[in-house]
Amino acid sequence: MIKRTLFFGNPSYLSVSDYQLVVDFPDNQKSKRTIPIEDLGFVVLEHPQITITSQLLALLNHHNVGVINCDHRHMPSSMLLPLNGHSEQNERFREQLLVSIPLKKNLWQQTIKAKIANQARLLAERGAPIQNMMFWVKEVQVEIKDTTKAEPQHIIGKIFLILRALKEAEKRPHRTTY
Repeated sequence: MIKRTLFFGNPSYLSVSDYQLVVDFPDNQKSKRTIPIEDLGFVVLEHPQITITSQLLALLNHHNVGVINCDHRHMPSSMLLPLNGHSEQNERFREQLLVSIPLKKNLWQQTIKAKIANQARLLAERGAPIQNMMFWVKEVQVEIKDTTKAEPQHIIGKIFLILRALKEAEKRPHRTTY
């Protein structure tokens, strides 16, 4: 059976009654609605004025329903997934724990290289020099020390502060002092 996805983009109160999801609207323009929880696959919470009970969250979890929260830009920011024995996510966690040490180190190296390269790309878009960062991408070792990762982060932070100061200076009216 195909599971339903519910999207909540307006203020609402979400609770449980008789093992059904109860949707109540604060403006009273819409009537109270109930939906069988067994029919749900995902619930998307986009509006910041949505109230949801912990009892409902527990029941959604029990029925393997994912809950997605959105941020102020209406983009997904977090996801609540059930972790019980019948969940696909639980199987993924198990597989990740069983990965060999060399593969973990290799994946870590790829992740750090990708992060530094992405930051270099963003800085290049803003006209900042990135030669050092491209060098660091090539130099990332599996047994990397914390300082290697911290060095680009420290410089990136300085560059962003400089760029922010330049942008703020451009916004200020120019004054001529005599």
